[in-house]
Amino acid sequence: MTTLEIRDLHVNVAQTDADAEPINILKGVDLTVRSGETHAIMGPNGSGKSTLSYAIAGHPKYEVTQGSITLDGEDVLEMSVDERARAGLFLAMQYPVEVPGVSMSNFLRTAATAVRGEAPKLRTWVKEVKEAMGDLGIDPAFGERSVNEGFSGGEKKRHEILQLDLLKPKIAVLDETDSGLDVDALRVVSEGVNRYKAEEDGGILLITHYTRILKYIQPDYVHVFINGRIAESGGAELADELEAGGYDRFTKASA
Repeated sequence: MTTLEIRDLHVNVAQTDADAEPINILKGVDLTVRSGETHAIMGPNGSGKSTLSYAIAGHPKYEVTQGSITLDGEDVLEMSVDERARAGLFLAMQYPVEVPGVSMSNFLRTAATAVRGEAPKLRTWVKEVKEAMGDLGIDPAFGERSVNEGFSGGEKKRHEILQLDLLKPKIAVLDETDSGLDVDALRVVSEGVNRYKAEEDGGILLITHYTRILKYIQPDYVHVFINGRIAESGGAELADELEAGGYDRFTKASA
């Protein structure tokens, strides 16, 4: 069993003005995600949800000032970004970047080679990619296009889940994967996430504003993020409460 353990995590974020003091965003986060578990993190804008995902992934603008992140007992904060990926951490970004001049096919095979430690055999790889694209309704012609260049929001999110399928991480952090998706794309992306969990017994940390994706991806735990902390944790019923009443109860309690 894989365990991602976050303890008393405090994170500052650098401002655009290099002379300005960093902003303290996370103020003591405790969270444990294990294999086969789906944790949904919900909260209003600016509560620190994406900051948590970037801190786990190792974004250089996000400075951990206190606390720890471990993966199966190994200190994640001592790892470089690529070492975190090889250790089994994956981040599906809220805003996937465009990489002109690098084809999707080359990007995916290079990433798989880096994570697996050796290049996948070409014949096996082509079959693997074709099946994964078919499951996600991705046109194989996209493999020759530059990474995310000219892609719609929904196409970018499908390609994030394509990477999830091919890289097979131990723990997947999905940062607002549902944003910008229509109903059909939401269903397809959710099916991809559920396949990953079922086939790889992967742990999922799902960050979202809305409960609509939770109708397709059933959470084992729901955590309400307010002002850089987890204000309350519960089961799927907590998401139903948020759908009905919003975050008022939690924001008033933290004021």
